[in-house]
Amino acid sequence: MADKKGQIMNKQQFMQSGDYAKEHYEGLLIGSDIEQGCYNIGVQLGEDQVLIVDQSSDSHVRERIQNWAPQVQDIQRQHRVTNDLGNYLK
Repeated sequence: MADKKGQIMNKQQFMQSGDYAKEHYEGLLIGSDIEQGCYNIGVQLGEDQVLIVDQSSDSHVRERIQNWAPQVQDIQRQHRVTNDLGNYLK
């Protein structure tokens, strides 16, 4: 799988990369990547920006989510995210 960690991408593009996308915790987005055969784990940085922080196989995705959930606010602060993103899927 090609490493996408650290890549900032459009939220719509992130959500449409595969056939599964969900917001598990506020600000933490999980999306399947059919081309890579994995899940992308991203932190929402703005209304339409997502930072990919990790990639995981199907067998380890829950563990990765548990690892990243407590770090969402710190990552957003590092990227100067200051307002309520209203990051609920439409």
